[in-house]
Amino acid sequence: MTTQALKQGAARVTRREAMVAAFFALFLGSVLTFGTGLAGPSAMHNAAHDWRHSMGFPCH
Repeated sequence: MTTQALKQGAARVTRREAMVAAFFALFLGSVLTFGTGLAGPSAMHNAAHDWRHSMGFPCH
């Protein structure tokens, strides 16, 4: 198998795979955003405080 054939085969992603990856990224991002935004410990809350406010996420 040539290098050209390997490069062409590696770039193929099905629509289903792309949708699964997009859903997983959205889910993970939501968990991280809301998990730190609604966290009780002040250390976790303060770690993401400025970023949340710049993105318009109310945390208090």
